[in-house]
Amino acid sequence: MTENNAKPPIIWLNTLVFLITFVIAAVAVPWYAMAVGIDGSFWWVMFGTLCFAGISITAGYHRLWSHRTYNAHPVVRFIFAIGGALAIQNSALHWSSDHRVHHTHVDDNDRDPYSAKRGFWYSHIGWMLREYDASRYSDYNNVKDLQKDPIVMWQHRHYLSLTLLLNFGWPVVAGLMLGDVWAGLLVVGVLRLVLNHHTTFFINSLAHVWGSQPYTDKNSARDNGVLAFLTFGEGYHNYHHIFSADYRNGIRWWQFDPTKWLIRAFSWLGLASGLKRSSGYQVEKAKLQMQLQRLQMKAHKAPPTLLEKAQQHYDEMAVQLRSYYQARKKLLDSKAQHLREQVNMDALKAQVEELQRSVEQQKRHWRQLVTQIKQHA
Repeated sequence: MTENNAKPPIIWLNTLVFLITFVIAAVAVPWYAMAVGIDGSFWWVMFGTLCFAGISITAGYHRLWSHRTYNAHPVVRFIFAIGGALAIQNSALHWSSDHRVHHTHVDDNDRDPYSAKRGFWYSHIGWMLREYDASRYSDYNNVKDLQKDPIVMWQHRHYLSLTLLLNFGWPVVAGLMLGDVWAGLLVVGVLRLVLNHHTTFFINSLAHVWGSQPYTDKNSARDNGVLAFLTFGEGYHNYHHIFSADYRNGIRWWQFDPTKWLIRAFSWLGLASGLKRSSGYQVEKAKLQMQLQRLQMKAHKAPPTLLEKAQQHYDEMAVQLRSYYQARKKLLDSKAQHLREQVNMDALKAQVEELQRSVEQQKRHWRQLVTQIKQHA
């Protein structure tokens, strides 16, 4: 995908779908609500449909198929295939192919399908309006693993039929049940679709320009709690771009990530397995590296000895963190294997607790050191 003065041809189907649905959502829905009235039940049905379609993209298209962060029961995969068609974001095969290219070449204007470096409009929706890379539309060499999934391939073959059936059929059925077919089409059909589209698109656009970069600055991805709320947990995008094999995006208990909670619930019910998590040591180390890097860049007025102390403290803490997480993993593995050597288990527990206390103390000293250096900045 190379830039030149001649713009690629417009993809009229995509352009008309995005334009017409947006106009209907922005103009026709408010007009109908004021002129005729829309029963409150329709808003609840719309919200449920929006959540189903959205979570099918995040837990299905994204974390299951694009990144293979867990394995799912065929029933779960079938449900996500249906919800993905309802979301109208192309088939799981095509979506996953695009997304894997994005991760491999993030911010590369020539190879990233929706590079944020080409501007907000392009990364949000513009990349889908013109044939910027038509030669790759049917190249699925990077998703050969998904081509072995019969559910993925079934959805891919019947994607158009499923999309039309679900996006017209379900709103009509909802309208018949609630006594107003037009309200069903407008609210459950069109308005819901527009919201699904643009909240998902925010991850390609806003999540690359708005937020923090606690783990890496090697790409434009940001962590943003507001976007996480709008996208079922996808807003912790800086973390995701460095630890994309993790089934979680929000790794802290307080971070809003319903997709993570759903996947975990599936595992408790025997509907998901092989949940992948990033090494706690690697996560902590990445965060510390970013803090040290920022200190070194900003604290030009700090005494050299203070910066040397920060580097030394970082090195010591990295060693301590590695020891702690290695011991913690050994303890968890021992518990999982139901080892009953009580003396050894007690000794291992004591070692982990001691290392944890040491790590917490190191972190307190690190925060104090960071504060001192910032005062000189």
